[in-house]
Amino acid sequence: MLIVGENINTSRKRIAEAVEKQDAQFIVQAAKNQADAGADFIDVNAGTFVNRETEYLCWLVKTVQDAVDLPLCLDSPNPEALSEAVKHHRGEPMINSISLEEDRFQGLLPVITSQPCKVVALCMAQTSMPTTTDERVAVAAELIEKLTNAGVALEDIYVDPLVQPVSVDVNMGNAVLEAIQRIMETFPGVHTICGLSNISYGLPLRKLVNRNFLALATARGLSAAILDPTDKRLMATLLSTRMILGKDEYCGDFIDAYQDGIISKD
Repeated sequence: MLIVGENINTSRKRIAEAVEKQDAQFIVQAAKNQADAGADFIDVNAGTFVNRETEYLCWLVKTVQDAVDLPLCLDSPNPEALSEAVKHHRGEPMINSISLEEDRFQGLLPVITSQPCKVVALCMAQTSMPTTTDERVAVAAELIEKLTNAGVALEDIYVDPLVQPVSVDVNMGNAVLEAIQRIMETFPGVHTICGLSNISYGLPLRKLVNRNFLALATARGLSAAILDPTDKRLMATLLSTRMILGKDEYCGDFIDAYQDGIISKD
């Protein structure tokens, strides 16, 4: 399971304050905490600063990569911000995210094809958010076809079936879980990814809901997740689920995480 640490996002008040003040120390600590907790990528998002997004996203890329030896997930729908940010990125980034929305697809495709990268592909059509499994799978199929035809390797595509809150529609959880399984079975070699915490929006005990959804999604074949790796109970759920599913040879990852204090001991 590939872990994308979600915490450096200016939708979070303290992160927004740090970015606006160019408080590198605070951002560096947030990055190091996630790296130490097991993140494979660090997400960086400055989208709340519409007029200064390009400037701030580039600053985040340089600040975080000066501190941690990890690739970044560059999180923006803005082609200008992404095209500038990738110039500062060392190694192969993840670009989050492209969709079937025409302006977004045409704007981001040149950024994606200009250098090796991993691509988050949202199951978003031109007109509406998906509600059913069939809608998600249909959009995924079209996205995969268009991206591979443009030269993007199948193994670099991470399809996001768009998790929506079960508080809005109790069927949303099943729709996403079934979409994950069908996408993974129908397109061998492709990956799936999701923003985990969307599932629990508007509910009490959100962390409990997130943990259970992560376990279910992992069992359906989810290959990457955008989450808070510093949540030790969440990471314990992920690692124990992978172990039970036979995806952790000799239980090594689980045991190492326990001994290193990465997962909760209660």
